[in-house]
Amino acid sequence: MVQPSTSAYLLGGLLGLSLILPVQMTQTPASMCTPLKTLNDSLSHRRRYMKHNFPINYTIRVHHNEIFKVSSISKMKSYVEGLEDLVLQRLWFQVNQGVLKKIIRVLPERHPSRPYTAELERRFRDLEGVFVQSHPAEMFQQELPETIQDTWDRLTEEPDRVPPSSWRSASPKSLLDNLCHTMHCLFSECFASTEAQRDYCGVSHRRKGRKKELTLRS
Repeated sequence: MVQPSTSAYLLGGLLGLSLILPVQMTQTPASMCTPLKTLNDSLSHRRRYMKHNFPINYTIRVHHNEIFKVSSISKMKSYVEGLEDLVLQRLWFQVNQGVLKKIIRVLPERHPSRPYTAELERRFRDLEGVFVQSHPAEMFQQELPETIQDTWDRLTEEPDRVPPSSWRSASPKSLLDNLCHTMHCLFSECFASTEAQRDYCGVSHRRKGRKKELTLRS
């Protein structure tokens, strides 16, 4: 049965693979650019609030599908024939909605990063509202590929029913890095004039991220 949600549907085990393929995206509605840039402004402070205010090597537990990187976008397009860009954007909202909730959940009321994270979540929800209003309701009722629907069903299981192998540890900053980078990839038209427009969907950026990850592990 198709989940009647205005959010995204997650693709399970494919998120951990690495394929070097170009990502072709469709045009982002102009109405989304202002809230996207507002969210991006908040994300520009993530290092201060998500790294400096946490202990070294601090991590939180997330579902492995919530570690959603730019490389995930490319491989999903490769593995799921005819996967539409709007489904990927819905996926982005669903993944990061869960990520932000998990970060807030571990923050005590008086933690210095809690107001920042709460405001970030509010801006994210505002953006999602504009996204829903910018597309016909029928789009959110379309039948999804079976693999994606199956993964959605697994992801929405009660936490105590999720197999231990499905959980991963990730730092709050790395999760927000993923949020930011995939946002620039999926909604690139709204950021064409910023930061000399890094090609977040390009092969070179994904290779650079992989090299940095390997360096941190060594």
